[in-house]
Amino acid sequence: MTDHRVLVAGETLVDFLPERPGPLSEVASFDRRPGGAPANVAVGLARLGQVPLFWTRVGGDPFGGFLADTLVEAGIPDRFVEHDRDAKTTLAFVTHDESGDRAFTFYRDGTADTRFEPGAVPEDTLADVERVVCGGVPLATGRSRAAMLDLLDRAAATGAETWFDPNYRPELWPDDDFASVAGDALADVDVLKATEEELRELDVAGDSPRALAEAVAERGPHTVLVTLGGDGALAHATADAPWGPATVEHGGYDVDVVDTTGAGDAFFAGAIARATDGDASLETILSYANAVAAVATTASGAMAALPSHDTVVAVQDSA
Repeated sequence: MTDHRVLVAGETLVDFLPERPGPLSEVASFDRRPGGAPANVAVGLARLGQVPLFWTRVGGDPFGGFLADTLVEAGIPDRFVEHDRDAKTTLAFVTHDESGDRAFTFYRDGTADTRFEPGAVPEDTLADVERVVCGGVPLATGRSRAAMLDLLDRAAATGAETWFDPNYRPELWPDDDFASVAGDALADVDVLKATEEELRELDVAGDSPRALAEAVAERGPHTVLVTLGGDGALAHATADAPWGPATVEHGGYDVDVVDTTGAGDAFFAGAIARATDGDASLETILSYANAVAAVATTASGAMAALPSHDTVVAVQDSA
């Protein structure tokens, strides 16, 4: 029997953040930071007082050791942190243009997080947790794709609530099959978190975030969370959702933004944590998730900026 109510699954990698805006060829130095959307979500949950299990793979290199140590320091149990001695760790170089838009250059050919194997998380663990959370990056490679789709399918079969972030990165989908692969996963997804762009990449039709959310909900999820950047977020839930049918919007919180990297991961962690803490309305979940994301933008680095529960509540109380 596990004491952990959430299982997160997906990649842990090293982000290299640039010293200044500009193309990769012109940036002279970078700051090494732990990253990977599911890793950010797992650490975010731990910071918010909801420590999860985390199924991930790191390479048998110094970067893998750095990431494994980071997870331990964050209080993440090492039960499902796999060390792949025959593979390197994924590296991602982040660049920003003058407007702040990001681009990613991945070094991910045959790396540890492309080598997940189905069945690594046993049935008894899936039966014990309340929520299983998956990221979309592993779906870009066949070996890990099968493992994550298997996990979602088995989790749904046990009755665990499944949460999914497609985390679309066009650099990782050269064959342009994102819509087909991620779209197939939606049948086993209860809660989907996505941007408006990601919903359109899933071939969902709609002329507004609300219309897109309503359309994608017809493909499986009972709740759709749409992040809108500086404009906050929107949530749409059907009658199958535990918080009941509703469509709500929240405009976010005014903060001094330093770095938006990982804000979506912080939002996702906030939504999962608030839903897991107890009975919550969709409005409460959205407000809390937006507050977590807002605080996370006030410092540099996706993981380093993840806040505590008390800090989030202080932001909400001061709004």
